[in-house]
Amino acid sequence: MLLTVHISDILRPLLLLHADDAEKAGIKDGARVILQNSSAKYSAAADAVITQKLTSSGNIVLDANTAEKLHVSDGDAVSISLRAKPASIQSIVKKMDGGKLTREDTAIIIKDITNGTLTPEEISPYVSSMYINGLDMDETEYLAREMIETGEKLTFSQKPIVDKHSVGGVPGNKISLLVVPIIAAAHLLIPKTCSRAITGAGGTADLMEALAPVAFSAAEVQEMTEKAGGVIVWGGSTNIVPADDILIQYEYPLKINPRGKMLASILAKKKAAGADICVIDIPTGAGTKVENETEGRILAGQLIELGKRLDIKVECAITYGGSPIGRDVGVNLEVAEALRILETGDGNTSTSLVLKSCAVAGIALEMAGVVKQGNGADAAMNLLKNGSAYQKMKDIIEIQGGNPNITSKDLPAGEYAYSITAPADGYVISITNRAIIDIARAAGSPVDHGAGIHMNKKPGETVKKGEVLYTIYAEKDWKLSAALKIAEETRPVKVSGMLISRVA
Repeated sequence: MLLTVHISDILRPLLLLHADDAEKAGIKDGARVILQNSSAKYSAAADAVITQKLTSSGNIVLDANTAEKLHVSDGDAVSISLRAKPASIQSIVKKMDGGKLTREDTAIIIKDITNGTLTPEEISPYVSSMYINGLDMDETEYLAREMIETGEKLTFSQKPIVDKHSVGGVPGNKISLLVVPIIAAAHLLIPKTCSRAITGAGGTADLMEALAPVAFSAAEVQEMTEKAGGVIVWGGSTNIVPADDILIQYEYPLKINPRGKMLASILAKKKAAGADICVIDIPTGAGTKVENETEGRILAGQLIELGKRLDIKVECAITYGGSPIGRDVGVNLEVAEALRILETGDGNTSTSLVLKSCAVAGIALEMAGVVKQGNGADAAMNLLKNGSAYQKMKDIIEIQGGNPNITSKDLPAGEYAYSITAPADGYVISITNRAIIDIARAAGSPVDHGAGIHMNKKPGETVKKGEVLYTIYAEKDWKLSAALKIAEETRPVKVSGMLISRVA
């Protein structure tokens, strides 16, 4: 059946089909259909929404993205047919039943996910089956390799190419803003692609966006890395491993992150970005994604094994993540904290941030053969202290289109602020990471760059009654009120001797 296209500027996938045409083609509301342009050279899948009034017989309404995939314009003709049952369904059911997927099974599933053949109702069981039944190392390797093939790849003539990744779950973990320029200052290339916040107070891409644009094509990322030595860009714009971005959409509502899928996601992106060497930060502790060191070592072993299979040399840094890294959480606050360290080379006020950054960067320097084993952290600290890392960060900001002369003073906190004080003398015994993130998000982070939290006190530090424990910043007074309500309910900073609650 041939129908005339009318394009809508709606961003979400849309196919409006008149009821008369739907009846002739045997298409029911919500059915997945296949569209082809007049030359049959381009095709796309879409879900039909049947209507009597929003379009007329012989015409369909398409969203702009689908029209672009089909290479059609307003008034062009397309053919429409009901989608046959995809072969990948059988492989998905196989995994749901606890079977082991072959490379061919994985290839057809990922292909059908990427090209839009599978519906959300068909993708969700695949994601759930990975969570419930798990993936062994062969299946994880197959998944990584097939995801790599769905997008673009970077290829560099200079070797080795270095990368780093943090498993996440810790507020204030802004180490990429220090690690990347330190590594680049050692004359190594590091094309760092990163994510925006999903459940945290600010992803690395959100932080870097306070300094420079972060959305670039894969070709631009490669060119900028070769010129400046490194970049810090948003992976979602590069078309590197796009299948992973689709799968994440189905993990997020359930707040699940299947282990095998996570391993494949991390190293597929590194391989596609051209990495030969990768350091992976695994924070452990209460409130992190990895509860203890034992679990961290198991995860590290799996990452190292998958790295060998993909020809990436992987080492893991198991780090302490039981409290925020540095003293600031939230976009401008975190970026200003990192810039102050780069500007001065002095990490005395943010020891956890400096030590962790230099430890992770130092591992990369040792792996790349820049320094001898055991000297990496000191070499990284020297690059920080002598200003080399700061100059390299300015180069990175400039190559990405930002102002290289921006300083930590140019990143203001929100105008609305409230300080939480200690209820008693003592010392800080713990900070609840999840509560800190929830407070910062309620205050407006990462959308409002000035929103966040400054930790005046951290675990182990003494405090007097009435002394400030932490300060909440917001750009809107109602968001500050929302953050204060969560702070009152959760009491994220515990002081020895303080009354936690009273029960009668």
